[in-house]
Amino acid sequence: MPGTSRGLARLGATELVAAYERGELSPVEVTAAVTAVIEAREPVLNALWATDLDAAMDAARASEARWRAGRPLGPIDGVPVTVKENLARAGVPMQSGCAGVSPTVPQRDSPVVERITEAGGLILGSTVMPDWGMLSSGVSSLHGITRSPWDPALTTGGSSSGAGAAAAAGYGPLHVGTDIGGSIRLPGTWLGLTTLKPSAGRVPLDAPYLGRAAGPMARSARDAALLLAVISRPDVRDWTSLPPETIDFALQDCHVSGLRVGLQLDAGCGLTLDPEVRAAVERAAEVFAAGGARVEPVAPFIDEDMLTSLDLFWRVRSWVDYEALAPDARQRVLPFVARWCQAGQHVSGPEVMRCYSRILSLQQATVAATEPYDLVLSPVAPMAAFPAEWPMPFGDRDLGMAHIGFTAPYNMSGQPAATTNCGFTPDGRTIGVQISGRRFNDVGVLRATQWFEEHREPALAPVWPIVQPHQVEERAGRG
Repeated sequence: MPGTSRGLARLGATELVAAYERGELSPVEVTAAVTAVIEAREPVLNALWATDLDAAMDAARASEARWRAGRPLGPIDGVPVTVKENLARAGVPMQSGCAGVSPTVPQRDSPVVERITEAGGLILGSTVMPDWGMLSSGVSSLHGITRSPWDPALTTGGSSSGAGAAAAAGYGPLHVGTDIGGSIRLPGTWLGLTTLKPSAGRVPLDAPYLGRAAGPMARSARDAALLLAVISRPDVRDWTSLPPETIDFALQDCHVSGLRVGLQLDAGCGLTLDPEVRAAVERAAEVFAAGGARVEPVAPFIDEDMLTSLDLFWRVRSWVDYEALAPDARQRVLPFVARWCQAGQHVSGPEVMRCYSRILSLQQATVAATEPYDLVLSPVAPMAAFPAEWPMPFGDRDLGMAHIGFTAPYNMSGQPAATTNCGFTPDGRTIGVQISGRRFNDVGVLRATQWFEEHREPALAPVWPIVQPHQVEERAGRG
């Protein structure tokens, strides 16, 4: 068993739980190791908000006592976890990453947080996000810039930016993000992570919204499944959640033989796919074909008008939030987000309804096009990671949501969609493949993801940039 901070911080949640059960490791040791990594890297990465590492250590001691007595609270007892800042924690101010928003202080934990603490998870803190979650980067008027653990010059992706950075950097093995158009999966591709945007209603929320989901961000499919099993337990506060059911989240004997798998390489809208991203996803499809899957091309099923309508619908929604702020508070909103949402200022009611109708058409088209397939493989985004200072993959230009043509359809259709690493650019940036499935088949998607992780070329498995404090100092000295 690894004995260094770096070694313990690299362990997955399933490995930690097995080691706790055997008495080979203590949650106290693990929390101390993760804390050392956080303290070393957080000044540069800027992933966390509202942390209390002393409280986490107290919780680790209580977990240690439960394991010694053979009475763990649940399947993640003693495992370090973070949650995105828009998932309420009682007493922790919430501003949705926006300096112009007056913080609200929730009186009760969100369903996700309650499920984690009931299962013994050690919540280290909340992770940051950009303003209102409406950017695909780690640029926030409240928090500043969140940076990639792989290379601080690069973006984390967003809007689950802090969760992504925390996962890749070794701030514990389990993290929860949220997603309305790609906010879990975009950090997945740009940080090499295994993530899942679950089926609509799979994970209860205290503020459900069209397309919104909360889901796991981890470094393996097994860990993502373990966390999903915890956070998908029901909660009456979410009137859109799925009914309680018994689901086997164990990813055993995974295979893809005999599956009908679609391969989509053209979103039908948005930005042109980079050749290096296309090639990596094509190679991933070849792995599925070699495993016995029947891989077939999938034609584009949404168009530019659908994607533009979704963007305009969101602009109007954010304009309502922006307009409600006092004039001085508006000045504190990130200028890019302020400009973006102001385009929704004069949109008429009939046009909003037309946008909504096009969103429903997008939903219908996605379900119809993907229903024949057990899985659909596609890129996550058209490009690899971009500079950390850029709010969007296209810098300060306003191209709407031109980069989410592969991800947003599955938010609207409510289908599960995962990511895992399938390649690297020549300069070492990660490239993820999106693996989507029919609605409610979250386990099937995770099983396919686990199978791919076991069968991809070993060189495609990320060697996580999890470093010890002295390594950070050495890097700074060389810089």
